[in-house]
Amino acid sequence: MNRREFVGHTGSLLAVGTTGFSRKLTDMMAGQKPLAKIRIRNVNSNFEREPLNPYRFKGSAITDSWQAISLLESDSGIRKIGLGTQGVLWSDSSVFAAHSESAGNALMYAMTERALQLIKGTSFTTPVDLLDTILPEVLSYGKQITRNPDLRKTFALNALVSVDNAAWLLYAQENKMARFDDMIPAAYKPGLSHRHTKVASIPSFSVGTTAERIKTAADEGYFIMKLKTGSAGTQSEMIEKDIAFLTAVHKAIGHYETPYTKTGKIPYYFDANGRYEKKETLLRFLDHAKKIGAFDQIAVIEEPFEENNDVFVGDLGVRVAADESAHTVEDAARRIEQGYSAIAVKAIAKTLSMTMKITQLAYEKKIPCFCADLTVNPILVDWNKSVAARLPPFPGMTVGLQETNGHQYYKNWNTMMGYHPKAAASWTQTQKGVYLTDASFYEQSAGIFDPSAHYEAVFADK
Repeated sequence: MNRREFVGHTGSLLAVGTTGFSRKLTDMMAGQKPLAKIRIRNVNSNFEREPLNPYRFKGSAITDSWQAISLLESDSGIRKIGLGTQGVLWSDSSVFAAHSESAGNALMYAMTERALQLIKGTSFTTPVDLLDTILPEVLSYGKQITRNPDLRKTFALNALVSVDNAAWLLYAQENKMARFDDMIPAAYKPGLSHRHTKVASIPSFSVGTTAERIKTAADEGYFIMKLKTGSAGTQSEMIEKDIAFLTAVHKAIGHYETPYTKTGKIPYYFDANGRYEKKETLLRFLDHAKKIGAFDQIAVIEEPFEENNDVFVGDLGVRVAADESAHTVEDAARRIEQGYSAIAVKAIAKTLSMTMKITQLAYEKKIPCFCADLTVNPILVDWNKSVAARLPPFPGMTVGLQETNGHQYYKNWNTMMGYHPKAAASWTQTQKGVYLTDASFYEQSAGIFDPSAHYEAVFADK
């Protein structure tokens, strides 16, 4: 796509319709104040590497997390910085397996830079239109540089998070929008109109975590925890380890009580990251849960199968959630048809623009959503929290749901917290298993509109 085609395409893109037909986003905003046409005159990017305590999932582990930083400057002189945390193993494990950890990150970062060069000198009206324009080209470029013709769309979306976030901040200021609620286009407001006063802080425990460690977290007040299953080894080895893990967890915390579920019992949230090859294997896990009395406490099982496995999951008796396989709103719709009855949305991994589309589709299809993490930095935690706090209540729960595990895995988490412009705000700290998303959280838009001195300094002389 050349620059002239790019500009022409921007004005004609259709936003995905979630009521059976496609409609232009601008048409859906008829009667509202005309939006500014924003021309990008300058772009820049950089990244910072943050060491991790090994986080094990998908049969491997990550030890280094790249924080992508994108700058957009408009013709009016407004400069905005967007952040993105790269998740190579999560977004496409084949890329992770084919390269060193640093090389996989470098490939994703190259796609971020490609996106910035594409939009330099072009104009957009909404970030949703901008994303729709550049995603196909960035994905195509990614397939070339990774030499992977089957590169997953989530890999490209992950590469675009920092660009998309910068575009949203630029869009908000250019259109004099002072709050996150003002920034949500009318087409997507229904799916993001709730206001939770509390959001669960969900830690994540990698494969191999002991039941004792999980019990310690429950004693600290965490009432719902993401428990990674899909142990390493053959399928038969995996299921035996997973069953033993389930038994140990249920014995350790199955009797705990919480005020945040309608049953009063602690719920289980399992994530197999696509490790189960057959439905029968998952049924063995569920049958064992019934045998030990844990079945009714399973709130959700996330991504048990690979995305190319089209098995129907609506007859398992438990809520099965789509995550990385729901790359786009079209993919989410397909998963819903396959019986998936929840979607783990990730504004911090698949872009806020795509997340708005998915949450609106889910709202119209009456499919509950919750926010999952990508082991992101503290500022992105609040981008994600801004979505989690506005999602409709998850069945059986009385608070919003958000996984956040950065404090568990970043070696320099406390230092990174200092980069947050509202680090001292009450909503940034977990209190007995929840974030308090009070009036100040909404009034100050979780601090995401405020500049971070640390990240601003990256481009101070540019």
